[in-house]
Amino acid sequence: MRIATVTFNPAIDQTITVDHLVPGEVHRARAVRQNAGGKGVNVASCLADWGIAVTAFGLLGRENAALFEALCAQKKIADRFLRIPGATRVNMKIVDDRDTTDINMDGAPVDAATTERQVGMVEAFAGDDSLIVLSGSLPPGCPPDLYAGLVARLRGRGARVLLDTSGTPLTLALQGDTLPNIIKPNLRELADWAGEPVETADDALRIGARLIARGVELVVVSMGADGALFLQDSGAITARLRAHTVTSTVGAGDAMVAGLVAALSEEAALEDIACLSTAFAVGKLGLAGPNLPGRDATLALMKNVTIAPAGHIEAGSAGETA
Repeated sequence: MRIATVTFNPAIDQTITVDHLVPGEVHRARAVRQNAGGKGVNVASCLADWGIAVTAFGLLGRENAALFEALCAQKKIADRFLRIPGATRVNMKIVDDRDTTDINMDGAPVDAATTERQVGMVEAFAGDDSLIVLSGSLPPGCPPDLYAGLVARLRGRGARVLLDTSGTPLTLALQGDTLPNIIKPNLRELADWAGEPVETADDALRIGARLIARGVELVVVSMGADGALFLQDSGAITARLRAHTVTSTVGAGDAMVAGLVAALSEEAALEDIACLSTAFAVGKLGLAGPNLPGRDATLALMKNVTIAPAGHIEAGSAGETA
């Protein structure tokens, strides 16, 4: 299976570590690092760590493309980014002893011709042997129904499509006549689409079942400390794994998406999909940047994932946090 990720709004993630963040106070950074990022970029990076060949599409500012070019060269990711004038946005992640605070920028505006050129490149890649991941926000200038239209075009060429976005682009994509094969919302994103509170696994199961009935193949709902819900028409399960070491939560949700892709590329059963994607997410928590631990360490994590029938989640475990 040929794998591609699409990131219309990539970012350089600048992570600043401080002892204890206090609004309004002056802080001294203990560490600063920059990583090529954006949701699809993170997915591609983790897939490459797992040994899966992956092609990365996206809109990349020429002025600061070096980090992305270095990542692709280092991890042997096929670089199909479309270079555009200006600079890729820089997002700030402030990490302290309690949590991560994100400050995300909008990204540089893009015009319709540039967007359509990138869409055409992705469509040319698509085929019945491909799985394409559409991830993240859209930059200014992109129509909010871009993902809805792209899902229809890619599925029309036989591709399987995994969509991981939020807000209006997600809502419009899920209102379309042709839906993505796989989606990975969190509870808040699912609630935004449903127009009603989604606070528990039972809520997520009820709302997710509507999407399965409409033709979505796999719904995966991130539930924070309660792990994640995995729902197909054949059944639903939850997966949990305690994270003993948390170096950075940045990109944990994207690592989960990479785990989904890795498992789906092997035509894995639902329980194996849940175990591998959860192991990817928790393994990434122990590392800075969009990286996975080694294969043996990830497989060891996979063996420790707790699987339960949907609706029977025990409290008190730490799971996928992004």
